[in-house]
Amino acid sequence: MDLKQIEYFVRVAELGGFTRAAAALGIAQPALSRQVRLLEVELRQNLLTRDGRGAVPTEAGRLLLAHGRGILHQVERAREELGRVRGALAGRVAVGLPTSLARMLAVPLTRAFRSQMPDATISISEGLSTAMQESLVNGRLDIAVLYNVRASPELDITALQQEELFLVQPRAGARQPKTGPPPITLKDLAELPLVIPSRPNAIRMQVESEMAAVGCQLLVALEIDGVSAILDLVADGAGNAVLSRNAVASSVRPGDFTLRAICNPVLHTQISMATSAQRPATLTQQATLRLIGETLAGLMGPGAGRPAPGT
Repeated sequence: MDLKQIEYFVRVAELGGFTRAAAALGIAQPALSRQVRLLEVELRQNLLTRDGRGAVPTEAGRLLLAHGRGILHQVERAREELGRVRGALAGRVAVGLPTSLARMLAVPLTRAFRSQMPDATISISEGLSTAMQESLVNGRLDIAVLYNVRASPELDITALQQEELFLVQPRAGARQPKTGPPPITLKDLAELPLVIPSRPNAIRMQVESEMAAVGCQLLVALEIDGVSAILDLVADGAGNAVLSRNAVASSVRPGDFTLRAICNPVLHTQISMATSAQRPATLTQQATLRLIGETLAGLMGPGAGRPAPGT
């Protein structure tokens, strides 16, 4: 069996179709289909059931998928071990970051990665936590930093830090008092119109859950997916937002906003790192996991490198 054919088959099976796999691999779809068909002919097995919606592994395909993942992982480990002979880690690591952290974390993480692993490459993409979880499972991402991720047999999760959420409002023209604006209770927050992401965004689900616990409901002014767009609308007077301090601080114009603490109860969101439980992390990925924890700790404080209380 040809390693390239195995890689192609695994990617088609994980992504559920030839079109998506061809785009991810950067090759033409006919060439991808031909290579997978040659693999089927060699093995004398139909590996995929093809229909108008995509491609699903057959029983033989599921067996080869499990072996194929292991084979590709061992090849990557071999490359890394050979790299260690010359004193360097190698390989490519695909990392997903939530938008609210990407602006703050991407540059220092990339700088540290290049310094410590010059023979390896890192690819960073932004996304919503739910979409990044799917990308971890289907192999498009190796590591993702996620908010409020739930335990899953498909993911290995490491808790990093809890991040407090604040009410974000447009800054008034008058100078703010040195003590800052007073806190607001969750029940009072329920009376304010919010510009908030749509379900199943982690912060949206967190706020809804906490409000339900005190007998309140969200007052939704607009549903917008994207921190930048939310802040633009808040600045324009469309409503208020619930975001972390870092999300506002990393925006283009953080001085346009006022942050009010939320109390009774205080709202927190959990930041975690996740990898696929189906594919053991390579040495380069393990080093990248450590680097993410260290970089986040340096940016956000000593609590970022260890699990938050109660997790």
